[in-house]
Amino acid sequence: MKLGLLGFPKVGKTSLFNILTGSNLQVEKFSTGKAEPHLGVAKVPDPRLERLGEMFKPRKLTPALVEYLDIQGLAKGEAKDSLFLREMRNVDAVAHVVRAFRDEEIPHSEGNLDPRRDLETMETELLLSDLEVASRRVEKLRLNLKKAKNSEDEKELGVLTRCLEALERETPIRALDFTPEDEKRIRGFAFLTAKPLLGVINMGEEDAGRIGSFRSHFTLDAFASRPRVALCPVSAKIEMEMARLSPEDATAFLEDLGLAEPCLDRILRASHDLLGLSVFFTAGEDEVKAWSIPRSCAAQRAAGVIHSDIERGFIRAEVVAYERLMEAGSLPAARDRGWLRQEGKEYRVADGDVINFKFNV
Repeated sequence: MKLGLLGFPKVGKTSLFNILTGSNLQVEKFSTGKAEPHLGVAKVPDPRLERLGEMFKPRKLTPALVEYLDIQGLAKGEAKDSLFLREMRNVDAVAHVVRAFRDEEIPHSEGNLDPRRDLETMETELLLSDLEVASRRVEKLRLNLKKAKNSEDEKELGVLTRCLEALERETPIRALDFTPEDEKRIRGFAFLTAKPLLGVINMGEEDAGRIGSFRSHFTLDAFASRPRVALCPVSAKIEMEMARLSPEDATAFLEDLGLAEPCLDRILRASHDLLGLSVFFTAGEDEVKAWSIPRSCAAQRAAGVIHSDIERGFIRAEVVAYERLMEAGSLPAARDRGWLRQEGKEYRVADGDVINFKFNV
């Protein structure tokens, strides 16, 4: 899973990138230079992985990973010509970091604080970028079809015309319904508004008490109800302060602020839900590892996430639900109770399944 962090200048985007990935990129309040895109990896915290590690005592414990791409802040009106924005076309989802914190030393690029306005403005920027791409391709397809009829070009023109008409109505492509075949036809264009959108509302420490009610406070309910859109409140300032504390003091700090979990947990959970992902585990003496897959993924396809040879030579999957395994206390005990099942290639993997794949190549 790869998310691209996008935002207007001085919204706390790179600070958030540092928190999520453990990076140490320099953050300067008043810098105006061009910053190169950065790529970092976050380990997905999962208490189930820790408990499986205690049970199997492996030599290696490997969490699921999420890649984050951080690009330079995008000023209003730059979308069509931004070279940095092109990097976002290779991500699975866009995470738009929106400023909701007050800082008199850092003026907002749009004037006053207004998260809803900024979400709408960035959406317009992405719409304009996609409109440019779709318009050029539609024009080229029409010229091609004037020269010679081609059924595949006609089908592509049909779906791209739908996209173009939606964009001209200021409707993001993610709001449209496509057949699987049409989805394949537009996949190569990597439209930005076709990607799921996570709005990350970066609040100040003084607003920590509003994190639970941030939607109504910032009048974001209507935006959050859009198709394939999710919103997640964070406070990069709080997280940076926590990073300097011991785990025990950080937990106490969260409790004092009335927060149940750190922002990394919230963002990763929101990202997983938005992308329709679930997690399964492989476990043994060598390694216990978490794997992210599409929700309700077939067992044979899930095996391919580990290695293509396992998918190709799939025989069966030995499956036990995480909760059942914890209740049994060990894999042999789960087998004795009949909770370790033999499943075929079409079995739909459930979140938390612990799986051992049998294969032959």
